[in-house]
Amino acid sequence: MDMLKDTKVLAVTALMAAFTCIATMSIRIPTPTLGYIHPGDCLVLLCGVILGPVAGFLAAGIGSMFADILSGYIIYAIPTLIIKGVTAVIASIIFRRLKQIWNTNHSFLFIAAGIPAELNMVFGYFVNKIIQTMFLAGNYNSETFAAGFTSALTGIFTNCVQGAAGVILGMLLLPVLAQIPDVRMWLTPKANRLL
Repeated sequence: MDMLKDTKVLAVTALMAAFTCIATMSIRIPTPTLGYIHPGDCLVLLCGVILGPVAGFLAAGIGSMFADILSGYIIYAIPTLIIKGVTAVIASIIFRRLKQIWNTNHSFLFIAAGIPAELNMVFGYFVNKIIQTMFLAGNYNSETFAAGFTSALTGIFTNCVQGAAGVILGMLLLPVLAQIPDVRMWLTPKANRLL
């Protein structure tokens, strides 16, 4: 029985990672900050909410990381693994706690969990841009920090748009996914999550 559960955990986590990668690469709207807006954050949040914090971190982080690698944004691969993985963990923990308190509409709980999770994403890429700018400049001083800070500010709006789109799309997709018996079971307050 444990072997069957382990196989299911691995299969579903890998499948969600693949879906996250595909969603991230499917529609890409370039931004002035050399990044792009995409619907992948919808899957990042769903990974956390459906799979739980550990499997959600792995599926969201690895799927998003591979999207960066395959799209030529290799410099973002490791930061993306961490940022998107943590975003899924935050969504998972908040959704799960709220579900224990209020056994209400999944869409409402998804929004309540998705907003702080996506704010983490915005903050994560803001900090990452500062660090990358300083690293690429080869100097860690006030001038390179100021350049990185200014550059990071320009990405806040587009990352907020991407995060909001992820919350809205995920909120619309979750009720559809909840029709799948396993997903519906995992969304119950006392469900033993995959990991």
